[in-house]
Amino acid sequence: MRLKPDTCTIIIFGAHSDLAARKLFPSLYELALWGHLPDEYRIVGVGRAALSHEEFRVKVHEKMATLFPESLQDEAGFRSFSARLFYVRVDFAQCEEYHALKKELMEGSGESAVCRNLLFYLATPPALAPVIVRNLQHVGLGERGCSSGSWRKIIVEKPYGRNLQTARELNTIIGEVFHEERIFRIDHYLGKETVQNIMVFRFSNGIFEPLWNRQNIASVTITIAEAFGIRDRGAFYEEAGLLRDIMQNHALQLLASVAMEPPVDFSAESVRDEKAKLLRSIRHFTPEYAAQTVVLGQYEGYHSEKNVAPDSTVETFAAIKFFVDNWRWKDVPFYVKAGKNLAETVTEIVITFKCPPQNYFGPAESCSYSANQVILRIQPEETIAIKFGAKRPGEAVITDPVYMKFDYKTSFAEVGVTPYHRLLLDAMAGEQMNFIRQDSVEYSWAIVDAIREAVGDHPPETYPIHSWGPQSVEDLYG
Repeated sequence: MRLKPDTCTIIIFGAHSDLAARKLFPSLYELALWGHLPDEYRIVGVGRAALSHEEFRVKVHEKMATLFPESLQDEAGFRSFSARLFYVRVDFAQCEEYHALKKELMEGSGESAVCRNLLFYLATPPALAPVIVRNLQHVGLGERGCSSGSWRKIIVEKPYGRNLQTARELNTIIGEVFHEERIFRIDHYLGKETVQNIMVFRFSNGIFEPLWNRQNIASVTITIAEAFGIRDRGAFYEEAGLLRDIMQNHALQLLASVAMEPPVDFSAESVRDEKAKLLRSIRHFTPEYAAQTVVLGQYEGYHSEKNVAPDSTVETFAAIKFFVDNWRWKDVPFYVKAGKNLAETVTEIVITFKCPPQNYFGPAESCSYSANQVILRIQPEETIAIKFGAKRPGEAVITDPVYMKFDYKTSFAEVGVTPYHRLLLDAMAGEQMNFIRQDSVEYSWAIVDAIREAVGDHPPETYPIHSWGPQSVEDLYG
């Protein structure tokens, strides 16, 4: 059972953001109700609006009542939580205004550990991260000036920069203020139960890992599909596009989890070492290679979305054939497909095994029909299925594919915590396994930058809404 984290203050920059309203405050409130937060804690919201502490508490209550009304049934519990909420107005770009924040943090609780241990959460646009970190350092709130016996940590939301150069610059800036072991680069996919179970599935079961290699596996397919469009994120998507929004982080992290080598032990550094080595082994993209392995698309009607340019060439879909050039995976294709406005919302990993060398049980079927598969469904269902052949009832000996399925909801009575519950607790406890290390960030950006450069100015293909992407994707899988 996890021990309670140290007494601390959690400081949320971007306290009025959608992320704070939908994920951070509800998660912290539930953690408090469940008794997982320290006995003494404070939560300080930081934003540009001028609000008193009480006005801020009312705002948080209103948001939660709108988004999650069922969570407020325990009125006494919310009153107790609300009393721990405080607010400081800061213009993030104005260095001198951070003195008001420091005063609140240092004087609000005297000399107790609540003000000595500080966890900063940047729920802000990525471009503000360097500004905020530098200003924290300027007023003496950085981790490097921290007194003995206390800690200061920072959680940074994706994307970490918008290419390799800006990611390195951001890593340098944050690294000047916080040590690497105090930096938590968050990707909420790594907090999902089903993603964490990938390593357990592989390394705790003797029947799978011996087959997890090029001799036995024909291909790996990773799908991150959403049945809706960009919604109100037009301005962000025009800057980022799908490659930067999903491929650089979620998709490559799933690929690394599936394909990494066994770590020497189950420590954060050992696991992250293997993920970094895997990302470094991905085959480099050249223009000629990308022409055969990359398909970018844009859904019909994207130009009519809010804050989208009428002539935008931003991709909302990507299908990429990756190869991992190491001993285990040489020449095994990893098909990664992600997109908006696709046929359904689903995230899954399908490991397809090679077919037996001869089919004794006719009539002959295609390998794609009869091949064994392991299907790891991340969302919306949380399941693991194994596809294998079984005899069809009757006199003739004919095989049909059947499935054995494990379902988290029916197999376990315990209710799993959400990714943000887990990752907030991990950061408070200093556990970094489910966060992305500096080198992995840079390896991922190097891959995406190479793809972008190789594709060049070639416009994305248009695809119908609620389809599975452009027609040319079929050629990629051929």
